[in-house]
Amino acid sequence: QVQLSESGGGLVQAGGSLRLSCAASGRTSSRYGMGWFRQAPGKEREFVANISRSGGSISYADSVKGRFTISRDNAKNTVYLQMNSLKPEDTAVYYCAAKYIGASTYAYWGQGTQVTVSS
Repeated sequence: QVQLSESGGGLVQAGGSLRLSCAASGRTSSRYGMGWFRQAPGKEREFVANISRSGGSISYADSVKGRFTISRDNAKNTVYLQMNSLKPEDTAVYYCAAKYIGASTYAYWGQGTQVTVSS
C-alpha cells in the first residue's frame, strides 16, 4: 500500500512557474513507476508525465513537452513536477499516481492539488 500526497499548487500568472511535489508513504515509492495527471473542470483526467522507477525513462504529454519536467528523489520518496511557462489552459487539479512495475494501470492516487493560471 502506498499513500500519496501532493503539494505545491496555487495561483500563478501566465508565464509563471510552480513546482509540485508528491510525497509517498507506506511501501517505498522506489518500487513504483510514478505519473502526474490533471483534470480541468468539465474535462476528463489526462496524462501529463511519467517517470520510471529508476528515473531513466520519462515521457510527457505533447501539451506540456518542453515546459514541464518530472523528476524523482527515491531517497526522499518524492516525485516532482516542475512547471514553467504556465498557460491558462494548464489550470486543473493535478494528481500524482503510482503503478507497479510492468502494470498498465495506476494503482494508487493522491487527492490532488489545484493549479490555477490566470491570464
